[in-house]
Amino acid sequence: MVVPENDHDFKDKKSYTNGSIGQDSSTFGTQKDLHKSNPSRETILSQRATITKICEEVGLQKILALLTSEDLDVQIHAVKVVANLAAEDINQEKIVEEGGLDSLILQLRSSKNVTILRVASGAIANLAMNELNQGLIISKGGGQLLANMASKTDDPQTLRMVAGAIANLCGNEKLHVMLKEEGGIKALLGMVRSGNSDVIAQIARGLANFAKCESRGIIQGHRKGQSLLIEDGVLPWLISNCNTAASASTRRHIELALCHLAQNENNAWDFKSSGGVRELKRIAAESTREDIRNLAKKTLKSTPFQSEIHAEL
Repeated sequence: MVVPENDHDFKDKKSYTNGSIGQDSSTFGTQKDLHKSNPSRETILSQRATITKICEEVGLQKILALLTSEDLDVQIHAVKVVANLAAEDINQEKIVEEGGLDSLILQLRSSKNVTILRVASGAIANLAMNELNQGLIISKGGGQLLANMASKTDDPQTLRMVAGAIANLCGNEKLHVMLKEEGGIKALLGMVRSGNSDVIAQIARGLANFAKCESRGIIQGHRKGQSLLIEDGVLPWLISNCNTAASASTRRHIELALCHLAQNENNAWDFKSSGGVRELKRIAAESTREDIRNLAKKTLKSTPFQSEIHAEL
């Protein structure tokens, strides 16, 4: 069975569609990483075409059945195939309907194999690109399993997959309370310990997704109160890393998260006491992205806690 032997083939939802960040879809790795160590796009597409052909000839149900095989090697090959199938939009709901999500969650809960845990996390991250699947992942306990795994492994590739899965779930405002209660926000913040730039990039993307959804809820009037992110202690990390993050993408997501958090008047005291207003001013003047500079300026002018801003200027 031909399957990709690396984990950079797993897609990462980066479109702001349905609440996520960015306008493009890409693999979890950076473009620099892709050029250094990963197969060419043509090779990846060829591998996926092969996997799709296998699925058509063998049948999805039979492939999913192999996830519970007693043979460990068979399980590993099967989960890689499922993860790659889940990278394509057309397959995501079908995999869930056929019981694939249940099997992947069972693997996260019971497997001791590092490869299976890593690839199953990547498969769930791919399934979490679909809004309908996001609620099912949470309702079946997937959010709590991902949060638990984040604290139990130091493998950067596994953490990258876990962070990517949680980041995709952060793009669904309906799941925010449950995600927080199951430790999803603290899990993201805890994975900072890895120091791995790809993991941190996913963490920043998740926090930006979450903050974007919250600010939309505030504007639309169905979300009130202090940010759940601030309740879980995210603001100091955002402020301290906004100008020091290794990649431009990470800095962009942190800047966006801060701008959106600042639009909630219930976050005013925290911004004032932690230096957040100064950071907004810096973003407005120095961000490399014109759209983010404009957003920061707009936030500073229209934010509901003008008195706090003037006190710090």
